[in-house]
Amino acid sequence: MKILLHMCCGPCASAIVESLQADGHDVYGYFFNPNIHPLVEFRKRMDSAYKLANIKEMKMIGSPTYGLDDYLRNVVYREENKCLICYSMRLNEAARMARVGNFDAFTSTLFISPHQNHEQMIEIAKNSAKKESTKLYYQDFRKLFKRSIELSKEYELYRQQYCGCIYSEEERYRHQKKI
Repeated sequence: MKILLHMCCGPCASAIVESLQADGHDVYGYFFNPNIHPLVEFRKRMDSAYKLANIKEMKMIGSPTYGLDDYLRNVVYREENKCLICYSMRLNEAARMARVGNFDAFTSTLFISPHQNHEQMIEIAKNSAKKESTKLYYQDFRKLFKRSIELSKEYELYRQQYCGCIYSEEERYRHQKKI
C-alpha cells in the first residue's frame, strides 16, 4: 500500500516508518507543521524528518513552508481548543495531500504520542479522509513510542522537549524557578 505519513518530526516517525516498511508498505513522508514555534525549532524538526527519510530511503513530498501565521490566526482567542485546531489543520492537510498525490491512504506520527488526545485525533482524521475522499490508515502507534526513542538516539536525530506550539513551549518552562 502506498501510504502518506504526516510527520511531526524524525524521532516520532522513526519507529512508524520501520514498522510500515517491514509490513511491505511504500511510505512517503510529508512534513507539514504550522504549529511549531520558533522558526529555529521548526527547522530542527524538519531537518530531522529529512535526515530520517534519507536513512530509511523514504521519499519526502511537500513544501517546508513555515505557516505559523495561519496557525496563530486559527488559534488566537480560541486557545481552549488549540490542540483540536492544530490536529485539524495538520490532518486535513495530510488527507488533502493523500488525495492529490493518489495515495492509497494517509496516517500521522501524531498517533504515536501518549501525550495527545488520541480519540480526538482519530475522529478528525476519519472526517478529513471522508471530506477528501481518501482513506485513513489507522494504527495505534503508541506501542512504538519507546522504540522511536531508541531509534532517534541510534540515528542521532534531534529530539524536541515539547509538542511544538508556543503554548506548549510556555508550559514547558512555566514551573521552573526564576534565577
